[in-house]
Amino acid sequence: KMVHNGIEYGDMQLICEAYQILKDGLGLNYDDMHAVFNDWKKTELDSYLIDITADILAYKDEDGAPLVEKILDTAGQKGTGKWTGINALDHGIPLTLITEAVFARCVSALKDQREAAAQTFGKSIARIDGDRAAWTETLRQALLAAKIISYAQGFMLIREASEQNGWNIDYGATALLWREGCIIRSRFLGDIRDAYAQNPGLAFLGNAPYFQQLLQTALPHWRKTVAKAIEAGIPVPCMASALTFLDGYTSARLPANLLQAQRDYFGAHTYERTDRPRGEYFHTNWTGKGGDTA
Repeated sequence: KMVHNGIEYGDMQLICEAYQILKDGLGLNYDDMHAVFNDWKKTELDSYLIDITADILAYKDEDGAPLVEKILDTAGQKGTGKWTGINALDHGIPLTLITEAVFARCVSALKDQREAAAQTFGKSIARIDGDRAAWTETLRQALLAAKIISYAQGFMLIREASEQNGWNIDYGATALLWREGCIIRSRFLGDIRDAYAQNPGLAFLGNAPYFQQLLQTALPHWRKTVAKAIEAGIPVPCMASALTFLDGYTSARLPANLLQAQRDYFGAHTYERTDRPRGEYFHTNWTGKGGDTA
């Protein structure tokens, strides 16, 4: 339930990021955005949250203006997203997207400070040029890919907790359970079930053939969306953090070798070597001063 709610935080923030790109970047009006989300309901993005977002964007206030435009942009939270993030840190799982969704709500709550900073920095959002239909499809692909990462990270946490506690959780059954009246119920929960049915030991959902193909197809669109949003000044913390996670997770070598050298330099924390078996630890006297590790 906790991880379910964490994924819910991520899904909602991703949709909000897509909404701002459509509204402030592409300049779509609310009727246009309602149509976009209605179209997305017919794709892999089909879900309860996409469905209600389409309804919200179409809802008019008594004066005929979109009601959502009059809602104060400060998001509340009950704490379940925070608990998910804390639990992920305790288990050493990089739950980057969900924690960024929690922090996005924290930033939204700083309304007075944000308004003052907007004046100080003269903040503006640049319009995204180009064919709107093409950009809308690019954005859909980015949203889909980031959503996959949200679920993948959530299941990584469930898997780690299950292994540490001996729970023997059926991950496919968990996905199907979330289809029954849950906020994050969506079409591809069935595909998640299928992925774990084919490979119960699946460590990362993105390695399942179906989701790997979706991610690889979406990746150029995802990069384009995040880059353009950053260039335009539109915050996309969840889309960006999910992309960075995937780039890190799919990198055979990361710059952590330098990090380990730094740790060994200032704290004699030792390191392993690529030319020696794992489990052997070494320390270098980087300055020629001081002693060796025990």
